[in-house]
Amino acid sequence: MSKTIDLNCDMGESFGAYTIGMDEQVMDYISSANIACGFHAGDPGVMDKTIQMAVKKKVGIGAHPGFPDLLGFGRRYMACSGEEIRQYMTYQIGAIQAFCKTHNTNLQHVKPHGALYLHAVEDKDAARAIAESILSVDKNLYFVALAGKKGETMRRMGEELGLKVAYEAFPDRAYTKEGTLVSRKEKGAVISDPGLVAKRALGMAKDGKVTAIDGTVIQMEVQTLCVHGDNIHAVDLVKNIKNLLETNHINIKPMGEAS
Repeated sequence: MSKTIDLNCDMGESFGAYTIGMDEQVMDYISSANIACGFHAGDPGVMDKTIQMAVKKKVGIGAHPGFPDLLGFGRRYMACSGEEIRQYMTYQIGAIQAFCKTHNTNLQHVKPHGALYLHAVEDKDAARAIAESILSVDKNLYFVALAGKKGETMRRMGEELGLKVAYEAFPDRAYTKEGTLVSRKEKGAVISDPGLVAKRALGMAKDGKVTAIDGTVIQMEVQTLCVHGDNIHAVDLVKNIKNLLETNHINIKPMGEAS
């Protein structure tokens, strides 16, 4: 029996005169797009254009809200209260929802970005604030959370509030033995070899396993795989992942259809 899995990518990260990623090409191979909401990247024009592309190519649309840190691309931790996190989340989700409504489509999921995502992995109050914001906007939205034991805090907060939670793994990022992502400051944190990334994706999707940077094998239930759109090899990565998964009878579908 074939199984299905979602393949998502962080997109819409260009802003103003700056172009980041190859969204149009990547969109041909993925099933869900996490679209920047203007805080860490993106702007109204880019949000509008990216949603139009997603609708045209039948790709599920997600909000990708982060800390208000355009200069640092949302990858720097900010000491925010739970109330501030809820407000930032609501503001950004609302922006994407408005553009979805304009193009007669629905928002599918919410995936925190960068430092905010990693903060929610470690801090239950941040995870709860994110989940509460999603719930207050639309209880039918998927909450994307880190797969594996390390993501338990995020997943538990979402599920306790009654949200649908999609368990996410990262084939293009190295893992620590604890099951979180290796810091981008460390060598080898980002994996760019298309063949290796595709093999890691297959292991995650088929066997629920990934090998950490020290050789430890980490068990995880995975429902969605992420490739980072700012990786210069993003097109080759998603193309190779899609081809290898489908060769192994794993279909690529939006997270609402994945199983």
